[in-house]
Amino acid sequence: MDFSLSPRAADYVRRIDAFLDEHVIPLESERASFDAGENIREELLQQLHAKALAAGLWNFQLPEHLGGKGLKFTELVPIYEAAGRSIFGPTCFNIAAPDDGNIHLLARVATPEQQQRWLMPIVHGEVRSSIVMTEPAPGSGSDPAGMMRTTAEKRGNKWVIRGHKWFITGGEVAEHFILLARTSDDPRRGLTAFLFDRSQPGWRIERRIPIMGPEEHGGHCELIFDGLEIDDADRLMGVGEGLKAVQIRLGIARLTHCMRWLGLSKRCLDIAVKHVGTREAFGTKLMEHEGVQWMLGEAAMQVQMGRLLTFNAAYQLDLGHRARKEVSMAKVAVADCLHKAADTAIQLLGAKGYSKDTILEWIYRYARQARLVDGASEVHKMVLAQHLASEGADFWKWG
Repeated sequence: MDFSLSPRAADYVRRIDAFLDEHVIPLESERASFDAGENIREELLQQLHAKALAAGLWNFQLPEHLGGKGLKFTELVPIYEAAGRSIFGPTCFNIAAPDDGNIHLLARVATPEQQQRWLMPIVHGEVRSSIVMTEPAPGSGSDPAGMMRTTAEKRGNKWVIRGHKWFITGGEVAEHFILLARTSDDPRRGLTAFLFDRSQPGWRIERRIPIMGPEEHGGHCELIFDGLEIDDADRLMGVGEGLKAVQIRLGIARLTHCMRWLGLSKRCLDIAVKHVGTREAFGTKLMEHEGVQWMLGEAAMQVQMGRLLTFNAAYQLDLGHRARKEVSMAKVAVADCLHKAADTAIQLLGAKGYSKDTILEWIYRYARQARLVDGASEVHKMVLAQHLASEGADFWKWG
């Protein structure tokens, strides 16, 4: 494996860094920059979208035939990491969740007609999107194939949707939705994916669920479906291929989460290093204390381990593999590393880190969801154990 950046990836990283320093990071220290959900205000975001478009810092995740850059996953790793250096960075470049994962999925499996109708408005930043999968108990969480209760019943050329979903990220502002519903009792092919628009009748937002951390735009919503009708032409992939669609999307989305989280992790340690390099206690700078060096060294090592696992998973995807265990390892490790980096930085800054005078407390609250979203860490460890049981020593084979 070659860990050096390609010339185009290196160029994008340099340009993203400059863009963030000039246009984005200064906004983080202004309370007026934030909306009620603690994300960037919409009017500011639209201004940054226009600047990013003009700078050519857009559509990193798209293939060339859809107007994108045609980058490999291993090239996306440093680019997304660079964008993740700012808490507002990914959304400024239209590579934030959930839109980013939906873009990857629709670009890969949607028909050309579906891509024109459902994908391109997201790509152009004209609308936001959401994926509608998780349900309240006893419905689906980590086991959608076995537990999903929302149904899609075929009536003529339409599908009628009834059910209950929650923790739907971006639900309050999304215009385009990807919905997963049960179409049969087949244990592997019982789910089907559909596309619908906000304006269609037969569904409603029950509430926006309050959460501990900062929110993506549109929050995390509870939805009720009481007769939504979806044309068969807006079915995504074949009947019974919903689980396959979800696996395609989540495998990539988990890894791009890791890429962005690595940027945030590095930002936390950058703030910490600058602080301990100037702050004095007991006659010496904090950085000269052995205990402080241990804390920073351990956190820095975890970030680098996360980067290597993320790059390896991206490399496997570039080779055409599913990389299921590689993505799971990266997801667990980087989720832990983000929390470790934020916690370490807050500890070293003391009361200042705990206050809102820095962005560390924002990142700390945001980091807690990392071990839950797109599959809890425990579920990914189960996946790894299953691979170990079936592969034996080949679990660690080279190549």
